[in-house]
Amino acid sequence: MPDDKAVRDALEKKGAFGTDIDIDRYEDGTSTPDQIDDLQSSDYQRYMENVGVVADEINRSGTLMFIDNGMSHCHTSVQEGLDMMSTKDALKKYDWLKDYFWKSMDPTKDKYTAKSYLDDADGYFIRVKAGYHVKNPVQTCMLINKDKSIQYLHNIIIVEDGASLEMITGCATAHHANDSLHVGVSEIYVGDNANLTFSMIHSWGKQTGVRPRTACTVGKNSNYTNNYVILNPVGTLQSFPVANLGENSSATYNTMCISHEGSDIDTGGMVNLNGRGSRAEIMSRSISMGGKLCARGRLVGNAPEVKAHLECRSIILKDGGSTLAVPELEAHVADVEMTHEAAVGKIARDQIEYLMSRGLDEDQAISMIVRGFLSGSINGLPPALQKELDEAIEQANLGD
Repeated sequence: MPDDKAVRDALEKKGAFGTDIDIDRYEDGTSTPDQIDDLQSSDYQRYMENVGVVADEINRSGTLMFIDNGMSHCHTSVQEGLDMMSTKDALKKYDWLKDYFWKSMDPTKDKYTAKSYLDDADGYFIRVKAGYHVKNPVQTCMLINKDKSIQYLHNIIIVEDGASLEMITGCATAHHANDSLHVGVSEIYVGDNANLTFSMIHSWGKQTGVRPRTACTVGKNSNYTNNYVILNPVGTLQSFPVANLGENSSATYNTMCISHEGSDIDTGGMVNLNGRGSRAEIMSRSISMGGKLCARGRLVGNAPEVKAHLECRSIILKDGGSTLAVPELEAHVADVEMTHEAAVGKIARDQIEYLMSRGLDEDQAISMIVRGFLSGSINGLPPALQKELDEAIEQANLGD
């Protein structure tokens, strides 16, 4: 385990990217929220459904919900090979879990990881046993329900050898808890010959600070897909997940975001291609509607025969906003193939005028073009995830 003094010192360490946040101005959220048996009858249903979490739990293999810093709902369908509970409960049940605890994520990374470590943050534990394929997606919901509070969570996901899992994670801020901070540390382990699709659909408050910290270790001949979607206003958000790939494994990062006026969004991802023949792709689609945007991507080739591509595309819809693309390629061996491209543009006037000639007003035309730009940005999603994403785009405030 890391040295406690080094972690305490890290409480003064700013994040590598994004606006600095004073975590001392927030109180801790409750660790003992009300327990919810039926999500459909809860007061939080509307928040959940806005971020792809299905309240009736139909076509879901399981659901975990955290309100502030405590688990409020845990339900699994009859599904062999699937283990779900809180992280603290899992540590009590499985002595071997300590071998995964704070191993892929360094708690001294910055003040946000240090806070989660020193306060022994709870979170969710999801495990798929070796050889099992979970039929339907597992969904999790993280909700902030207390104003001027900090939600800090420590999640662990393990997909063992020869197993597969699809996850939908929806995060939201209750309207009365707008001025708050979310810190979510997620450690992900994908075994050999395994597959994980990890999709996040988020809807925060206009003043909410969001600092997810995610690290994933991927075994041989495995596939990891990380999808991140934020379409509604947020205060400040900074995310830069990291994946470490084994031999003949792959990682795909897809990011889709809209930065509204007053929002400051800094997203991206990093992939270390450590195994021979590993592959990676980082794709970003972003729109500035008067807010700040930064799309980062970093690919590091550490082994021969690796292939990787990075692509960032963004549109500015309103003056006063800004967008910045930061693509980085780094190679340490000769036998690599790595490429990148970035583009910033505007919506073509002739496209708007064509749609207006078909009976739409200007705002409706722009909204339709924007939806088309976003809808095609993530390829190969399972049908259930594609449905949730399409619904999130339809519900987003795109100015129409």
